[in-house]
Amino acid sequence: MVCRWGAGEPLRILAIRDELLTRPFDLPAAWWPEHPSVIGGRDRLAGGTWCVSDVAAGRSALVLNGLHRREGAPSRGQLPLAAIAAGESWAQDVDYRQMASFALVLAAQSGITTWSWDQVELSRVDLTPDQHVITTNGVDPADPRTARFRPLFASRPWYDVVTSTAPSPEPSALVVRRDVEGHSYGTVFGQLITASPHELRTSWSVTPWLAGTWTEQSWPGRTASEAMRG
Repeated sequence: MVCRWGAGEPLRILAIRDELLTRPFDLPAAWWPEHPSVIGGRDRLAGGTWCVSDVAAGRSALVLNGLHRREGAPSRGQLPLAAIAAGESWAQDVDYRQMASFALVLAAQSGITTWSWDQVELSRVDLTPDQHVITTNGVDPADPRTARFRPLFASRPWYDVVTSTAPSPEPSALVVRRDVEGHSYGTVFGQLITASPHELRTSWSVTPWLAGTWTEQSWPGRTASEAMRG
């Protein structure tokens, strides 16, 4: 993901989701009655999410699944919902120690914080006001994807960067397609978020590398469920 925050600026996020191509999910909406001002895509199998935004609070929470797997572990999709509800105290409400590795991001106009779990230790980083790239390797990591795309995200509109790519198995690819343990894995969703309290603008696509396939939505001054009812 890419994020940018600074004093007096709306929060901006680009979230790219990579997952098994056969795993079903629902598009962004108000799926959780217990969180009436929260919208996001929903994983149909576990009921959680990879990215949610609270319209009223103007903040978003995202999870990036790590490469480590743990048989029978709880779904990491509950983490963004816990973070959007409890804020920085989310870890008191979730038994993350039983989960496989992850990076969790809680972002608002006032700041962005990441937590990384490597199945041994939970570490926290508070980001400085700026533009950052976050992966499961950390914040602005020295990996091939960040080295290739961080300069582009700094100099070009994020939408243009994403739509000028194509799915690839290469480690430096922004949108991916590869085989993982006999299953097809790749980019299944992309979302641009601009958020401030009581105003949320999003644009998303299930084929984010293709220009013209993005859908725009906004929720100004209303709860997500009210917006969906029109």
